[in-house]
Amino acid sequence: MNSRSTAAKGPRDPHGPQPLRDYALIADGERGALVGPHGEIVWMCAPRWDSDAVFSDLIGGAGSYRITPACRFVRGGHYEGASLIWRSRWITENGVIECREALAFPGDPHRAVVLRRVIAQAGTAHLRVLLEPAAGFGAHPLTAVRRTGRGLWTGRLKDLELRWSGASAARVTAGGGLEMDLTIPQGRHHDLVLELSDRPLPRAPEEADRAWRATEAAWRREVPELPGTIARSDARRAYAVMRGLTGTAGGMVAAATTSLPERAEEGRNYDYRYVWIRDQCYAGQAVAAAGPLPLLDDAVRFVTERLLGDGPRLAPAYTVDGRTIPRARRLDLPGYPGGFDQVGNKVSDQFQLDAFGECLLLLAAAARHDRLDAESLRAMRVAADAVGERWNQPDAGVWELGPRPWTHSRLICAAGLRAAAATGTSRREAAAWTTLADTLVSDTDRNALHPSGRWQRSPDDAGLDGALLLPALRGALPADDPRSVRTLRAYTAELTDDHFAYRFRHDGHPPAEAEGAFLLCGFVVALAEHQQGNEAAALRWFERNRAACGPPGLYSEEYDVAQRELRGNLPQAFVHALLLESATRLSAPWPGPCHRNRTPDPAGP
Repeated sequence: MNSRSTAAKGPRDPHGPQPLRDYALIADGERGALVGPHGEIVWMCAPRWDSDAVFSDLIGGAGSYRITPACRFVRGGHYEGASLIWRSRWITENGVIECREALAFPGDPHRAVVLRRVIAQAGTAHLRVLLEPAAGFGAHPLTAVRRTGRGLWTGRLKDLELRWSGASAARVTAGGGLEMDLTIPQGRHHDLVLELSDRPLPRAPEEADRAWRATEAAWRREVPELPGTIARSDARRAYAVMRGLTGTAGGMVAAATTSLPERAEEGRNYDYRYVWIRDQCYAGQAVAAAGPLPLLDDAVRFVTERLLGDGPRLAPAYTVDGRTIPRARRLDLPGYPGGFDQVGNKVSDQFQLDAFGECLLLLAAAARHDRLDAESLRAMRVAADAVGERWNQPDAGVWELGPRPWTHSRLICAAGLRAAAATGTSRREAAAWTTLADTLVSDTDRNALHPSGRWQRSPDDAGLDGALLLPALRGALPADDPRSVRTLRAYTAELTDDHFAYRFRHDGHPPAEAEGAFLLCGFVVALAEHQQGNEAAALRWFERNRAACGPPGLYSEEYDVAQRELRGNLPQAFVHALLLESATRLSAPWPGPCHRNRTPDPAGP
């Protein structure tokens, strides 16, 4: 039972993988789990985000944790308020069953605590429970299983200790897991608590009532009210998702998962269980738009430490505790249908100039809230110096493509320099940074301005790109600069359809044939139209892209418009960040002067 060939024969879930839209996330900042509509936890890495998975059924490995009604049912569920406490709900032939799902919050970096409370809302509840973890993405099943007390089981998962409380009726399966039939009278509930730790477990098992109270209180404390935002409940959930993805070191992983394909049979699936500097800055700027909130401080702390540690050699991404990301490798697993198994990421080998511009924008946003200390101010100078040193070098750009002098990279650095110059730094630094920003814009204008007067992707690529809308939003040049306005109009005419946006044209085919609608770009267009004073258009863009989620309200990177399905790793943090920023900024006029564009909205008056 210890060999990969035995443990990874395939998923044992009789329902098989579900569409991504049907999965909910529970998270505690240190790790996350995906819960399916049949009560199956199909994905969780422990003890940390980038550790090997102990539940990997999602990508074809062994390992899941299921609580499923024993009879026919119709599935449903919802999050409790502005939290990542998920409540599965099943209407059965005999009544109504609910199961509260959470990771005890805030999380311990070394110990995961999975809370599951099954409630018989109407009628007697009959369920089947199976706990079948397997460490190492399915390679190492549960060993040393033994009952140590009433309802208490212990075991080992390779280097992890396991304890399961509330399972007095459980029995060991032929595969080495634990299973039981569970009956709950109407109006009663039953708690199951799973603990996994890379250190010795506390002598006393986690007490369910205490853990639930602490988790509920922590979510109420951590997620702000966000008064004044539009779509306030979704804005608060977006904040909750970002908080759930943010660890004790301040780093926010780009997504909770790996290897979920962006498009079937295209070979585009990646490991996003790491902290991308750019994504972290997007999140911090979104939070800054809403106010001086704790996630802004987390982003500043993580970015500051990375800048001071690596300077001009800043990597595009890190582990949540600031380590180098391991190189990509394949696993011996089938993968999620349409994709393949992969962990690690090659991004550490890239140079991404725009990350320095985003760092400057983040630190400047924090300075406007008086949230910078001496170390962060020093990090701002490091980022500005790095732009001065490296701006004329080809880079991988925002989409991590082949090295080129990407227009977006240079213009977003100009925006960052201008923002940093306005923070009250010394006159000498402000003048130098403003001059450097002017140089970047002038050089880009000479080399990457399309004959039509809009920006093009690079000097040797005349195409359009959704990223080219960001520099105007961030202040690289005025909102009414003709180059900004022409870029927005050309982009919406050529790379959007029915208020869904695509990044760029991959070939001569329609964009939707190459990839899904890119939800980040959709929210960026909403912000761009708002900056131009086109409020009706901005709201249409916001609402269209806000709807591109599944029943739990989570967003992936891309949205397959034709099939109305999510594509890519889940949940994608930067999409939630841009939703939050849009919900905040669209609630009031754009700060400062905006350009009242007379071009009518093609969707109507």
